[in-house]
Amino acid sequence: MPAPPTSLIPRPVAFWSGVALTFAGVAEHLWMYIDSAHMDFDMSSMGMTPLMWEAMVAIVVGVLISGFALIQPTAAADRPAPPPAQLTTGGRRRLVAILSFALMVDQMKPATLAFVSPGMREEFHLSASEVAWLPTVALTGTVIGSLVWGRAADRIGRRATILISSLLFLGTTVCGAMPTFSGNLIMCALMGMAAGGMLPVVYALMTESLPPGRRAAIMVLQAGLTTTGGYMAASGLAALLLPVAGWRLLWFAQLPLVLVLIALNRWIPESAAFTAGAVKPEPVPASALFQRPQRAKTLVISGYALAWGLIYWGFITFLPSLLEDSSGEGGMSAATLLFISSLLSIPACAVAAWMYTRWSAKGTMVVYGALTVTALLALAAIGTHGSRPLLLTAVMVLFAGTAGVIALLGPYTAEVYPTAIRGTAGGWAAAVGKSGGAFGPPLIAVLLSAPGGMRTAALLVALPMALAAIAVAVRGSSPQTKPGPLSDHSPLEAELDALLESEPAPVTERFAAPDHGPRTPSAATLPASPTRSQS
Repeated sequence: MPAPPTSLIPRPVAFWSGVALTFAGVAEHLWMYIDSAHMDFDMSSMGMTPLMWEAMVAIVVGVLISGFALIQPTAAADRPAPPPAQLTTGGRRRLVAILSFALMVDQMKPATLAFVSPGMREEFHLSASEVAWLPTVALTGTVIGSLVWGRAADRIGRRATILISSLLFLGTTVCGAMPTFSGNLIMCALMGMAAGGMLPVVYALMTESLPPGRRAAIMVLQAGLTTTGGYMAASGLAALLLPVAGWRLLWFAQLPLVLVLIALNRWIPESAAFTAGAVKPEPVPASALFQRPQRAKTLVISGYALAWGLIYWGFITFLPSLLEDSSGEGGMSAATLLFISSLLSIPACAVAAWMYTRWSAKGTMVVYGALTVTALLALAAIGTHGSRPLLLTAVMVLFAGTAGVIALLGPYTAEVYPTAIRGTAGGWAAAVGKSGGAFGPPLIAVLLSAPGGMRTAALLVALPMALAAIAVAVRGSSPQTKPGPLSDHSPLEAELDALLESEPAPVTERFAAPDHGPRTPSAATLPASPTRSQS
């Protein structure tokens, strides 16, 4: 008699018990925040009470219990694959909507840092250099999270990793009740780890759930628009809530969104490729990224990501103050620049999605890299005291170029690597890009103090992006945008892609492993498809 199929949540009682325990700990912190209303929500004089410590223990234990409940038992490798995910057209649309919502919540986290920093600085009496530790620690957390959760996606599954990341989102909303600045730093580091893990794993799941002919355009649009949506949601909440209850409520206001994301988990299936056995029972080591045939593409993607991180987290961070210092009364404020950045990312990403699928993936990445370099060279030529219209035009082109670069990077990375290391590769690319937040600002600060100021900084950060664009053009891989195997993709992956392209019906049910062996199917168990001979 066949063994029962494995469940998407192997231990549901333990999982939901952990979620309830985590929520109870968060709710206790929320109540303490509400109780501080008579102090104008200034909790800096309270200190960590015993009840707070107990609530923190509940959060940690709850996350650990739920995380353990998501890991498939060892014996699951000898069982049939999980029940088929109903990847009908409607199911795919629902999956895209849910994962887009997840990315928007993910992008809200780092965007909120800019709005809580002023209030935090005032409440804790911090200097500018002291409060600068907040984004530094948070972005360092995203680097670690990208590496850890990207690797976890290839070991325990895409769906399980997304849920664990969501649980960390839930637990770290208690940033809003931390009575000390050091406590905020610790929680923001953990929040950064959660945020760093969401993006590469979502792209891996999207790549393995959508047809090759359509997924690239969807993912590029998704990458750009969720970044915009996350910033707009964070700025909108700040406009509404900061005058009412201060900076702490901005963290707690995201609690309902996280709970909705966890509740929507029932409509997030595991990818067909993962459950069918395209990820081998013996995991591929992370070092495979730097071995043939992956080495060249890893180096190319790393250079592209690093160049973007240096520009976005370093150079663009200083643009608002540079423009305001040089403009006098007619200067453009930081808020206006950020708004323009969000606004321009919409058409920039739409054009990038069209070019990526209709023209050339590599060519589109080169074009947006070149657009970014052109804007930087224009800024180097104009300087802060040059023609104001030309200066602002160059800034807008820079925002459009960098928006396209980051919208292309994640989907491209997910498509050019085989399934067995796709999560690891996405995590690596995200970590390299975000590492610019750790060393970009101090490096740019040094360049701005050198002769030439902004001209020197713009010229020097343009060089890595120019080299990265050339590397993509010369050594970049072509992603799979239609059925058919890449040179380093397995026949099973090509078969799955062909079925995703031609079948609106469930696909994972076709790949259930025999009850007497591991889950990886043999060639004989694969159905015929348009890409395979019918002989």
